[in-house]
Amino acid sequence: MPLSQALKAAREKSLDLIQITEKVEPPICKIGNYGKYLYSVQKKEKKDKSVGKTGEIKGIRLGFNIGIHDLETRARKAEECLKDGSKIKVELILRGRERGLKNFAEQKIQQFLDILSSKMPIKTERELKKEARSLTIIISKK
Repeated sequence: MPLSQALKAAREKSLDLIQITEKVEPPICKIGNYGKYLYSVQKKEKKDKSVGKTGEIKGIRLGFNIGIHDLETRARKAEECLKDGSKIKVELILRGRERGLKNFAEQKIQQFLDILSSKMPIKTERELKKEARSLTIIISKK
C-alpha cells in the first residue's frame, strides 16, 4: 500500500505508522501504538542481554597447602557464582616439588568438590586436566 494511504489509515484509527524493517523493498510497516512498540523492543533487548551472560567462566584458585576452612570459604564463593549461572574453573597451581605429588593435589580438588556438592548439585563440564604446572577442572550447576 502506498505511504500516503497507510498514513491516512493510521490517522483514522488514532494510531501510529511504525516501520518494522527497511531492509526490504518496499519497507515493512504496521499500524499500532508507538509507545507500546518501543516498550516491547526494549523488553526484548533486555531479555537478550541477560541471556548472554550465562556463558561466563569464573576462576577459583586453590593452593597446594590450603586448609579446610579456606576450602569451605572458596566453596561458598563458587556456590554464589554457580547460582548466578556462571561456570567455575577450579585451578590448583603446583610449584617446585609439589609437581611430584599430583595425587595429593587431586585429593585437594576432590575435597573441594565434595564440599561444594554437599551444598548444591554440580556437574563437571570438563574432567580434571593435568597441565604443565597446574590441575584444572570446569564445573557447573545441574
